[in-house]
Amino acid sequence: MYVIIVGAGEVGTNIAESLDDDHEVVVIDTDEDRVEEITYSHDVLTVEGDGTSLETLEDAGIADADMVIASTDVDETNIIICGAAKVVDDPFTIARIKRTKLLRTWKRTEEAFGVDSMVCTNLHTAETIVRIAGLPNAHDVETFANGVVHMAEFPVGADSPVAGQTVSEADQFESLTFAALFRGEEVVVPTGETRIREGDRVVVIGSPESVREFADALTSEPILGDADDIVIIGGSEIGAQTARLFGAEGLEPRLIEHDSRRARELAEDLPDTLVLESDATDIDFLVREHVDESDVVVAALRSDERNLLVSLLAKRIGAERTIGVVESAEYVDLFETVGIDVAINPRLVTAEEITRFTREYRTENVAMLEHDRAEVLEIEVDEGSLLAGNRIRDVIADLPDGVVVGAITRDGKFVTPRGETVVERGDHVILFLETAALAEVTRAL
Repeated sequence: MYVIIVGAGEVGTNIAESLDDDHEVVVIDTDEDRVEEITYSHDVLTVEGDGTSLETLEDAGIADADMVIASTDVDETNIIICGAAKVVDDPFTIARIKRTKLLRTWKRTEEAFGVDSMVCTNLHTAETIVRIAGLPNAHDVETFANGVVHMAEFPVGADSPVAGQTVSEADQFESLTFAALFRGEEVVVPTGETRIREGDRVVVIGSPESVREFADALTSEPILGDADDIVIIGGSEIGAQTARLFGAEGLEPRLIEHDSRRARELAEDLPDTLVLESDATDIDFLVREHVDESDVVVAALRSDERNLLVSLLAKRIGAERTIGVVESAEYVDLFETVGIDVAINPRLVTAEEITRFTREYRTENVAMLEHDRAEVLEIEVDEGSLLAGNRIRDVIADLPDGVVVGAITRDGKFVTPRGETVVERGDHVILFLETAALAEVTRAL
């Protein structure tokens, strides 16, 4: 596929990195330094210029493009780029935007502006926060097969009950597959005798009930449905959307916003949220409002440094779990190292969502793990698939190392995969694999 990416910032660069192995990629940016950097760091072609210009798009080969991804930091610019691309030819266009109002306008006007798909950074970040908050201790959560299958990634701390156990000892759940262990830079596909170590990240795939039971076994933290005290700090667009989504789950979060005008707007717009006007860095206020008793604290201020500060304050006074929004990707590991439970980078979330869309040309659904080191795919088995009519044990032997069948759904019902399980045409199979094997696996299956 011939893909043009406009914008070589964090989002565009991450997308280019994910696509350059399997597609012909051209990156456009106005910044000479960015263009030079991505030219040397990735296997892509580059064009220095303005992506809203027809001449620049033509220089990038728009007439041959199958897809145009507009990923600059300006919503209106991205929409114009998509419209300009449609003037020249008819590639599939994806616009990255931040404001949810633009997304609603686009949806109500039946995909207007020449945009085929919109990816809203603020909304996807909020959805990620709520999804992760739904499982205690989880660092990543995705659903497959219309919610019949869940995938989750959990860190293993020193006090984790599975630390030191073998996978066979830890696997006490009816419909669960231990798909992988991330151990430093290594991806370990475990056997029953593999011992789980402190510091590992465990990826499990299974029924929602089994994944939740596993989460409950790891920690005493409440699940989302049992969480009766959720605090969101910051009335940013991400904070507001997070509150709205929690409200849609039947919860009544509290939101703390310092600016009085913004606080009034949010109070009117979020009927299921109690909005408090105050400075969340005031520890006396946090104690007075019993933030120390909260189950989940989400830091969604407009500053990484303030998000780090309020998250650490919340943890220090006793909050159960903290989730912090981090705009700078290089700070993600720092946040989690110093004590924040989960750090979420909106740009990375957006890049993964856009890359997921390109993967779905060949699969039903995709989740990317550990900055695209590994993936979980959902495929529907057709008669041309190597899986059709064969036992899992026989097929796995013909695939690259590290491929794991995590779950199967048949006629909408969960099937626990075992080596002797025969896969039928029409089944939906959820696979774990390292990204390097993606092309080979998708061709075979």
